[in-house]
Amino acid sequence: MRPAKATAAAVSTVLGVGAALVAAGRYASDIALKAPSGRPLPTEPALTVHATDTDRVELTRTLASMRPGTYGLSGDGCHAVVGPVLDGAPHPADTVVRRLERVTHGTLETGATVWLTPQTYLGNPSTALGLDHADIDIPGELGGLPAWFVPAARDTWVITVHGLGTTREHPMVVMDCLHRLQFPVLDLAYRGDLGAPRSPDGLGHLGETEWRDLDAAIRYAVRYGAERIVLHGWSTGAAMALHAATESALRDRICGLVLDSPVLDWEATLSAIARARGIPAALLPLAVRAAQGRTGLRGDRLTRAANPAALKIPVLLFHGPDDALAPYHLSQALAARRPDLITLHTVHDAPHGACWNATPAPYEEALRRFLTPLT
Repeated sequence: MRPAKATAAAVSTVLGVGAALVAAGRYASDIALKAPSGRPLPTEPALTVHATDTDRVELTRTLASMRPGTYGLSGDGCHAVVGPVLDGAPHPADTVVRRLERVTHGTLETGATVWLTPQTYLGNPSTALGLDHADIDIPGELGGLPAWFVPAARDTWVITVHGLGTTREHPMVVMDCLHRLQFPVLDLAYRGDLGAPRSPDGLGHLGETEWRDLDAAIRYAVRYGAERIVLHGWSTGAAMALHAATESALRDRICGLVLDSPVLDWEATLSAIARARGIPAALLPLAVRAAQGRTGLRGDRLTRAANPAALKIPVLLFHGPDDALAPYHLSQALAARRPDLITLHTVHDAPHGACWNATPAPYEEALRRFLTPLT
């Protein structure tokens, strides 16, 4: 081959490989950034329903299905709630039996494929919890944001924000507790959620732009009587709360943060999502770069929002070492930097966003102790 032809062939090969890598990076970032809300997280293994009875269900035996606590059990066309493992119930060695608390939607049939989820309620606060609520529409920068408002006596409001893999139904796990404590609750759906506007690029931004919808909820709360505001966020909702606490024009009204499984490093979380969805390790750096190029995600913004030196309000932090999407050690480091303001509750055997599910009673007691001085 003549030198000119050899050079042209080499250049074509390099360009072809480069184009393939760009396409692979874009595909990998799509998988991580287009995860629909309300679908089980990719880190949750699929389980098979082997048998059911009125008060128990037999599932594939995995580390996930043996977790302690209370979880939603979600499948195509069905949703149920399961309680503790019933060790004394007879079952084959490759299955586990859990208490079946209730079937909330559809029919839980033998052979069905299901996943555990931290979302234990479906519907709205009235149908699921028997709490009076109002359906409201919060003006946001992209359009109206659906929200539920549960009234109560105090003038300190709690604004709840769900995270990855869930919807605004997830925060109902703490809504009954907050109502007993007489805190009004504003539960927000934000861009990308059902009924809310789409992000202009159709992608999730792991809280980095979504926090502006939370800011709109803060403005709404202040307009309608909130003197002080506590932000309670899970996962990317926790990242949104941190952004709001440092960037909102009304941040002086925020008197406390409750952060559950916070996303403190978007690159680590994005890589974990892509890995769990089967993207080869060699493509993970490409996925991160592609995501950054497509969304403008920048690690320094989240670092600034989670800067311990900038914190001025108390923080209650729930996180567990078993979180596969948001590294627990980052929460440890954050709490260690500001022990005067941050209380870390380590929750073992809790997957991402499911600290309440693993230990409901201790979670609610910690929440009560934290909120009481803030009224």
